[in-house]
Amino acid sequence: MFAISVESAPRTTVSTPWQIAALAFALTFPTVMTWLYFVVLAGSPSMQTAYSLGKAVQFGFPLAWVFWIQRQRLRLNGPTLTGVAPGVLFGLAIAAATLALYYGALAVSPILADAPTQVRGKLADFGVDAGWKFLLLAAFYSIVHALLEEYYWRWFVFAQLRALMPVGAAVAVSSTGFMAHHVLVIGVFLEDFGPATWFFSCCVAVGGAFWAWLYHRYHSLYAPWISHLLVDAGLMWVGYELWRAAGG
Repeated sequence: MFAISVESAPRTTVSTPWQIAALAFALTFPTVMTWLYFVVLAGSPSMQTAYSLGKAVQFGFPLAWVFWIQRQRLRLNGPTLTGVAPGVLFGLAIAAATLALYYGALAVSPILADAPTQVRGKLADFGVDAGWKFLLLAAFYSIVHALLEEYYWRWFVFAQLRALMPVGAAVAVSSTGFMAHHVLVIGVFLEDFGPATWFFSCCVAVGGAFWAWLYHRYHSLYAPWISHLLVDAGLMWVGYELWRAAGG
């Protein structure tokens, strides 16, 4: 695994108003995209196309901005174990807490009464109709997508915010942006935007804040990526149980 770095601080190359505009786009685009493909186009043949195009724009924008607009020279740094230990501990703790909460309470709770049907429907939109396909999707999201989110939210959004404001504020703003599109996803799965949706969404924000701190402290995406991977693996386990409960 490699981490991307730039050779100088981004604030020296582009005027502040343009940086703010870029960050406003980066903070809101994932939520707009999620609303489009996850809500508006749900069940439509256009959903996968909207998802693919949206992800291409989301994950392509940071590199285009840093390289073409800020004129920074990008380079890949080799893998490092720096910061991995706290990242692993956090990831394992959250994954264990997720499974304990599910098996200990949520599996028989009315909070998740409609979740199996929603999970099965959303997975069907992606062509997941067999266990091996779910395994491939889970591996993709836990490994590849988790890395792409760390690159987007920590390497780009958080780091760009950090160039404009104190670290604490950058952590708060970036983790709130990271949480925003999850509100839609969780709310759709629960068919409710009530307290449970906001509780779980705030848990996402806490995770984003920790990973931003981890990236700031150790200057590497490797540790937050491993941590994120473990959390997503726990969530995918729960997703599999819900999918099976709906006859998957």
